[in-house]
Amino acid sequence: MADHDDDRDLERRRKRASFLRELNEAKELRERVQPRKARAARMRQQMRMRTFRW
Repeated sequence: MADHDDDRDLERRRKRASFLRELNEAKELRERVQPRKARAARMRQQMRMRTFRW
């Protein structure tokens, strides 16, 4: 039973890693294609993180 959970967990992690890789590639591509928009989005995100109350 534990082996099955480990396999499922491993598969989930593999899918997540793949998804995050693709997400980063998409972000890099967007930054190359639209540098000004990407920079503005990054600034907005930083402001959001700065003003967020933990």
